[in-house]
Amino acid sequence: MAAQEYYSSGWPSPHHAHNAPLPPLPPGSQSSSGPTGVATPGSSNSSPFDDNAYPYSSHAHESHHSFSSSTGYYGKTSKPHEQDPYADNIPLKPTQQPNPDTAGPEEQLPGPLGGDGGRKRKKKSTIPVKNRTPWFVYAITTVQVAVFIGEVIKNIILTKSPIAIHPQFNPMIGPSSYVLINMGARFVPCMRSTPGVQNSAIPISWPCPNTTTSDPNSPSMQCQLSDLCGFGGVPNPVPNGSLSANPQPNQWFRFIIPMFLHAGLIHIGFNMLLQLTLGRDMERTIGPLRFALVYLSSGIFGFVLGGNFAPDGIASTGASGSLFGIVALILLDILFTWSDRPSPKRDLAFVAVDIIISFVLGLLPGLDNFSHIGGFLMGLVLGLFVMHSPNALRRRIGDEPPYAPVSTARPSDPGLAGFAKKPVGFFKGRKPLWWVWWLLRAAALVGVLVGFIVLLNNFYKYRVKCAWCKRLSCLPVSNWCDLGNLHLTNTTSKKRDLFSPVSLEPFL
Repeated sequence: MAAQEYYSSGWPSPHHAHNAPLPPLPPGSQSSSGPTGVATPGSSNSSPFDDNAYPYSSHAHESHHSFSSSTGYYGKTSKPHEQDPYADNIPLKPTQQPNPDTAGPEEQLPGPLGGDGGRKRKKKSTIPVKNRTPWFVYAITTVQVAVFIGEVIKNIILTKSPIAIHPQFNPMIGPSSYVLINMGARFVPCMRSTPGVQNSAIPISWPCPNTTTSDPNSPSMQCQLSDLCGFGGVPNPVPNGSLSANPQPNQWFRFIIPMFLHAGLIHIGFNMLLQLTLGRDMERTIGPLRFALVYLSSGIFGFVLGGNFAPDGIASTGASGSLFGIVALILLDILFTWSDRPSPKRDLAFVAVDIIISFVLGLLPGLDNFSHIGGFLMGLVLGLFVMHSPNALRRRIGDEPPYAPVSTARPSDPGLAGFAKKPVGFFKGRKPLWWVWWLLRAAALVGVLVGFIVLLNNFYKYRVKCAWCKRLSCLPVSNWCDLGNLHLTNTTSKKRDLFSPVSLEPFL
């Protein structure tokens, strides 16, 4: 980009450089070619927030039929022109100069005054989509696997078994729910003052992380809330306390850590399988920064939504909310490239069936379907902001660039420079459809921020529960919708009453 600015300014016109024949040179004299400029003006209407900011590709009009197609981030450059080997024997023919757009990786480009005062322009590499390394997917998968190994090790240390066997077997083949709570699962009593806990009229005993029994009189069932929550503990509730009493439990990081925890080997196995297939291909298409933004935002928003409306006794873990956000991006990708796909109806049906099955699984007992719904909604809304415009719209506004990686802007970037120098001119000449689409994108970004603020404010301050919302996460069968609610007795709580089964989160 910097080389384009250099060569688009201060170069003499080629018409002035060769508007008259050159006189023949005397024998034995050395010739030096005159300046030959190739103007490559940069667009003043480009910016990092505009689809026009991405380098144009000769293959841009070919839609990526799927997120594993060969849509390039960079424009594809052609090979340098081969010079005529007999050009030096024709004195009246202007010497051919290298084109900045077609210069080789180490080709010397002439400066404004000719000679060797130019700069070397390195050719941008063209990396096909399928060959790009999905660094974020690989990195976060490695972290999640390492954390799961840590879960197993901690379960061995506390319960002398790698998986939960007593008092009941964990069907996901993993640690107990109390170990998961102690390691950072989303558990509301550790995060805020909870009705029935901080204002209880009687003392409350909690299961210890190392418990392997359901006997309420066992010493391993006589812990304080601070022992169960871990991470330095939380203020323990006192009898006849108040919800507004300070200090209050405030382990806010339990909205983030659960993305890296999983309930068992089956849980993490299915999640990582989809993450290394669908997630990998989507990251290759839209780039690691866009992908990471949607992945992390969807996961956090899912746990925030679940914290507001799921039962307080559910310990929720897993990356399913993040993966639902990625599935939402896949759905948008299908809709945005509908007319360019060979079989769009089949692609849509496949994704729709996957989404429906996943949401239905979320209605089973002990599963936090709100995390999945929240992740999917965040993926849809944020996807409008991070993904390209629909192909049909980009054709109508004359903008068909491929995806480009989000990188740190440089001062010499013509998009930023053009916008900074002429911010008003940047918006001149825009078509009405461009304005409509970008207003929709801005509204999506504002909606994301407002959604986070409203839900967090309700979680910590108002604690308003939706009476009918529980139907989104359970079926009215055998009191399934009551599982996960805190039921406290005189001095202890039975395990099955206090906690629902650990939130396993459907693995899509």
